[in-house]
Amino acid sequence: MAGKDRPHTPDGRYFVARGRLNRCTNPALDDTTRRAGIKALMQARRATMQAGSDQAAMRAARAAVDAAKIRLGERGPVWWDGGAPDEAGNTPADSSYADWWADLDDVTRARGR
Repeated sequence: MAGKDRPHTPDGRYFVARGRLNRCTNPALDDTTRRAGIKALMQARRATMQAGSDQAAMRAARAAVDAAKIRLGERGPVWWDGGAPDEAGNTPADSSYADWWADLDDVTRARGR
């Protein structure tokens, strides 16, 4: 999940972390579905930490992370209408959000780095 202190694009589709756009959770998910997805994601992330050097366990854990992120709308098909492309992974300055990013103050931009 995106930390509340991270910069979020005006349309609510992305937050910026480590200098990259990351998709937000689909806001249309009901609370029960969202909470279940977050629980699955946290369990999968713990499994990646516990896998250690076990490659099979690591593959399974990473697949579970991916499935949970798809369930939350953070990966896979976009959850918004209008045909806008998925810009996750791009730097804000190299995206359709470049003007928004440039207009942010230095302190806010620093929270996304």
